[in-house]
Order: sequence, then C-alpha cells, then structure tokens
Amino acid sequence: MNSTPKPRLRFAPSPTGHLHIGGARTALYNYLLARQTGGTFILRIEDTDLERSTPESIQAILNGMNWLKLKWDEGPFFQTKRFDLYQQHIDKLLKEGKVYPCFCTAEELDRKRKQAQSEKRKPMYDRTCFNLIKEEVRQKIDAGQPYCIRFKSPDSGETVVHDVIKGDVVVANKELDDLIIRRTDGSPTYNFTVVVDDVTMAITHVIRGDDHLNNTPRQIQLYEALGYPLPIFAHVPMILGSDRQRLSKRHGATSVIAYKEMGYLPDALLNYLARLGWSYKDQEEFTRPELIEKFSLKSCSVSAGVFNPEKLLWLNGVYIRKAKPDDLTTLIIPFLEKKGIQHIDKAVLLEGVKISQEKVKTLVEMAEMVDFFFMEVEPDEKLKVKFFTDETRPILKKIIDRLNALDPWAHDPIAAVFNHLVVETALGLGKIAQPVRVALTGRTVSAGVFEIIRILGKEKTLERIKKFV
Repeated sequence: MNSTPKPRLRFAPSPTGHLHIGGARTALYNYLLARQTGGTFILRIEDTDLERSTPESIQAILNGMNWLKLKWDEGPFFQTKRFDLYQQHIDKLLKEGKVYPCFCTAEELDRKRKQAQSEKRKPMYDRTCFNLIKEEVRQKIDAGQPYCIRFKSPDSGETVVHDVIKGDVVVANKELDDLIIRRTDGSPTYNFTVVVDDVTMAITHVIRGDDHLNNTPRQIQLYEALGYPLPIFAHVPMILGSDRQRLSKRHGATSVIAYKEMGYLPDALLNYLARLGWSYKDQEEFTRPELIEKFSLKSCSVSAGVFNPEKLLWLNGVYIRKAKPDDLTTLIIPFLEKKGIQHIDKAVLLEGVKISQEKVKTLVEMAEMVDFFFMEVEPDEKLKVKFFTDETRPILKKIIDRLNALDPWAHDPIAAVFNHLVVETALGLGKIAQPVRVALTGRTVSAGVFEIIRILGKEKTLERIKKFV
C-alpha cells in the first residue's frame, strides 16, 4: 500500500488589487498539478496587509478564478481569521528561545540603516535587543514599551533552496538578519504566516512566482525552527512585457477580468498563460484535459516569459472558431446588452454567430458583427452620400421588387436575385451588394450579405432597403 500523501497545492494571492495574469498563471500551474495527481487545490487569501487589502479586491480575485474555471477544493481561507494560530506558533518559539522581543523604534532602526549605508555595510539588524538580559526585557514589557518579535537567524552555515525549476539556490546565513515575525501592533508578518499556513494546511508543493525566491531561505529557516518538513519548492519565472520589463499596464491589460471584458474566452487565456513559461514539444493549442495530462514542473522554463498580446489575440480567434455556436450565443448576450440591446431573439443571434465566428477574434468583435440584427440601423452621412445615389436607387428598387416576390426565402434564391442583376446591369456584384449591405447593417464590412438577408427575414430586409430609396 502506497503511504505517500496526495499532493496538496495552494494559490495564495494578496487582495490588494485585481487578479493579475501572472497570478492567474501561478494559480493555473497549481491547479493543473493538483488535478493531474488527484491532489487538492486550496485557495488562501493572504490579507494581513490591513491597509491595502480590500473586500473589493477579494471579490475581484474570486470573480477571476471563477471565470477561468479554476475551481478550488478547499477555501477560501483568510489569514486575518487565523491570528490565534500564528500566535500559538510564536509562543512556541518564544518558549524555545528561538525568537525575542525587539524594542527598537522605527527612528532608531532608520538611523542604524543610514549609518550602515554611509559605512558601505549591508543594513542588518545589530541584535541590540537580543543582547538584553531577561530583567531588562521584563521591565520594558511591564512599562508598556511597544515591541515586535524577531526570529534569531542562524549565524553560520548556509541555507539551500532545492528548487524544481531553478535548481539549488544557496544563501550564506550571515547574509540574513533577524526577521521580524510579529509587528508592534501584534499582527504577524508575511514570511511567518505563510510558513504556518503551509504547514497547518499540509501543503506539499509551493509553486509561486520567482519574485518570492528571496523570501524562501528565511522561510526554510522558520520551517526548521518549528521542526516541520519542507515542501517541494518551484519558483516560476516572471512574465515580462515586450521591452523585457516587468509586465505592467503600459504593456496592455494585466487584469484577468479585463480580458473577459475585452471578449476573450477563459480557455484561450489559460492556454496562452500555460505556454508562457512551460512547453510540451512544439504543441501550441491545448484543451484543458490535455494541459492536466501533459503539464510538468520540470518542463517549465528557467527564463522569463514575454507576454505577446498579438499571439494571445490570434489564439483567442482559434478558440472562437472552434467553439460551439450555441455556447458563443450565450457568451455574447452580455456584450449586446452592454450596447443597450435588450430584446434579443436567440434563434436569430445563433444564426448571426454561425456566419460571423470565422471572421472575428474576440466576443466584442462578434457583438459588432451581429448587433444590427437587433437595433435600428442608421449609416453615417458619408456612407449615405457614397452608396445611396441616383445610380444605385433604381437597382435598389429592383432588388426590393424581386426580394418581395421571392419564395422560398433562402440563401440560393436570394443569391440568384443579385447574380441576375449583375448580368442585367453589367455591374460587378460589389456595386450592387454593397449599398444593400450598408442599408441592412449600417457598415461596409459584415458577414455575407445573402446570409444577412436570409437571417433578417423578408419584412426587416425590405423595410431597411426602402428606407434609403
């Protein structure tokens, strides 16, 4: 019988803003490995930064995760509701003499920092308070003097991070000063809470961005001080913009929900993010089951991924073309409603989707391609002047008469009306069909005009063409 516990992985965002696409990729990698191994995927909200954490950000994270369909098995857990647990671990370390109270004020620490800098020394805490005798400590506490709690870092030796992606990262312990694990206001700090959380939640794998790598040696020291086994660490390279700087708003949208609002499909975004730091042979397109089957930490890149909006847009177009028209019909309704369209015939919309999905790359573009089916059309003055002229008016009248007499109302008979007129007038199809397109849609670019006529139906088609004759 295999006694190895099933993997337990977590995504632990700080609710200080939207769900960033870098965070979404981290969540995805944890989710994929959990699903691949039959493990557990946990959502933990690291909200100990009381000044910056907001309920709105928490909701934005949940919304982003739900839209991406990254369903968690446990949680969400909130660090602010676990303060008693952190204090229990601090008390344990105090009892064992592995941490100590520090009464140094912010002003004193700032002065020491500046002095070290002026002497070209690395600013590190000098252990003033560690060297206090017990009686001095007791007197200061009894006098109500504010204090934080510091962890006594080992003075010699080295701490090694065994990282699945980065390899071994070695840090000399003398480079790490005594970390504050509880602030003067009593709140625990990130590096301490994350260790206690990962231990008490039995996390087996810590997959996160490599901006956390600098914290890992300190966290390993805390694991060891508490007597806990280490998880498997994997630090994923950052996502950069085209200028190879850290991805930010100047490179385009960074919020997951912004991509939803721009008409991207969640599976297209996940496919793109998965490949932005991981590869499987030369395959570009993956279904979600394929990602779960093929994902491997050992295949993750050591170097940063460069975010390419054009490639994501292309991939989204691929997903739209492969999607079921019924699914797209449901997804596009909110985009039409945002344009003020309230009365939507779903059967008409489905037909509109079918003739448009080969031509668009986002749901926003698709909404632009089908909105005219459900709203009044009014071409701008330039289009009216160009397409509704003395030359086109007689042709439009003939089209009205022939479409009015048409039976059955179907694509081929409609096409025949236009093709016969091409022969009669010796004009190209564009000269005849384009004024009709503008009358029906209000624009010069659309899906095939014969299909539009078929879907609009006889009454609406004739009504719109007559309006401009």
